[in-house]
Amino acid sequence: MTNRIAFQGEPGAYSHQACVETYPRMEPLPCRTFEDAIAAVREGRADLAMLPVENSTFGRVADIHHLLPESGLHIVGEAFVRVHINLLALPGVRLDEIETAMSHTMLLGQCRAFLERHGIHRVTGADTAGSARHVAEEGRPELAALASELAGDIYGLDVIAQHIEDEGTNTTRFLVMAREPDFAERGENGIMTTLVFRLRSIPAGLYKALGGFATNGVNMTKLESYMVGGNFNVVQFYADIEGHPDEPAVARALDELDYFTSDITILGVYPADPRRHEEN
Repeated sequence: MTNRIAFQGEPGAYSHQACVETYPRMEPLPCRTFEDAIAAVREGRADLAMLPVENSTFGRVADIHHLLPESGLHIVGEAFVRVHINLLALPGVRLDEIETAMSHTMLLGQCRAFLERHGIHRVTGADTAGSARHVAEEGRPELAALASELAGDIYGLDVIAQHIEDEGTNTTRFLVMAREPDFAERGENGIMTTLVFRLRSIPAGLYKALGGFATNGVNMTKLESYMVGGNFNVVQFYADIEGHPDEPAVARALDELDYFTSDITILGVYPADPRRHEEN
């Protein structure tokens, strides 16, 4: 056991925040790419990986659904993290001195109203934490970053405007990945099962394949499709359902799904995050 949890990004990224909030006793391990974070777990340099999969404002994270089935890892948990955006500047700088704010393009768009109200120009940075580090290194009082409070602590910047996002419910969902699956019943808020499947080429195949979930009363909370191998004719579906595969209703639904599919892979069985059912 390494007691490390890998994430993509620099120290202070929102994925780093997710690690700190969810596993405060583990050592966060920053990685350059999602593939690097996955490899860190697969190679034993970390026990877990924290990977963002979707955001309530911007939708799914690009490429992640392609990576999960091929990662060799298993989903063992989920975490919902509120994304609070802050304006960070050099110590002692006032808000009226800021001329330019740097961050990832998604955060710049999420704070459009605040920036326009204060006449602050936007400049795109590689990511949120990297922008905070750049502001600290540049030492220019007119330059600020949009990032987490954690990034401010790490790079010695002051929070001169807090929680400035336009959407007050901005939340990112993360999946926690491990080398070994855990099918044990656990948690107090229900069990989630994530799977991917490919349909057989039959008329109304998707309608028929999903019928078993409806007739058995199994709630499907997510269904997404994406092409495989750049082929328009090969489509894979990603699904989240409530319940454990061993529950009779879920087992019946999966049996019916199997009849209409050429391949089913369960990516993980894990406890639902308590914030899953909270009102934003």
